Amino acid sequence: MAIEVTWWGHATCTVEDSGVRVLTDPVFAGRLAHLRRRRGDPPPPAAAVADAAVVSHLHSDHLHLPSLARLAPGTTLIVPSGARRAVPGLRRLAGLRIVEVAPGDEVAVSDVRVRAVPAAHDGRRLPVGPHRSPALGFVIHGGARTYFAGDTELFDGMAAAVGPVDVALLPVGGWGPFLGHGHLDPEHAARALAALKPRSAVPVHYGTYWPIGMDAVRPHEFHSPGDEFVRKAARRAPKVAVHRLTHGESVRPEVFR
Repeated sequence: MAIEVTWWGHATCTVEDSGVRVLTDPVFAGRLAHLRRRRGDPPPPAAAVADAAVVSHLHSDHLHLPSLARLAPGTTLIVPSGARRAVPGLRRLAGLRIVEVAPGDEVAVSDVRVRAVPAAHDGRRLPVGPHRSPALGFVIHGGARTYFAGDTELFDGMAAAVGPVDVALLPVGGWGPFLGHGHLDPEHAARALAALKPRSAVPVHYGTYWPIGMDAVRPHEFHSPGDEFVRKAARRAPKVAVHRLTHGESVRPEVFR
């Protein structure tokens, strides 16, 4: 059965598999505090239509309450354990079925299973404060196995923790001139790809948001990560078909049978 992946920008994707739509880290805003969307229009209303949405961690460019409020009542929202305590605004999202998960937990959404897997990233809501919620990735398992990495750095045992996958949605950049710890740049994303060995991959988490007033500060970190990942993946994981999408573009990637 074919699956379809649509990249809306940043870490927001729709994965449609077995007739089930799963939305990743929904962010539909044109502006996030000091960040402005610099490429691609904000996603259309249809982007908020999903059977389930997953949130990888509590940072506001991944857990964005106004965007989550656009989800239809009855949508299953899968968040890291402790999220409702750390982000009280989640409790005001009327009508959503909120499920908290930790690595290894699995949630059934119709004919699809969503399994939480570890990520190496700071999962806190704010830059300081107690660690109450883990950062997660997710494997969406229907007709195919699609890995959404959220935010993570390359870590020992990543492939074993994630398990076999057919499609990998990997972050390859960020929203500022420096990535810092807990992220994949194009080189490390290509190394992760070589370890995971999927059939197909889509680079995400780059080329969407940038700090206001910083257009001239290391602009290559905004413009180049997608193309750099394509080149580095061709060298480190030549058997993987990499699909570099534009904002709002969809692909039906090849999957194992």
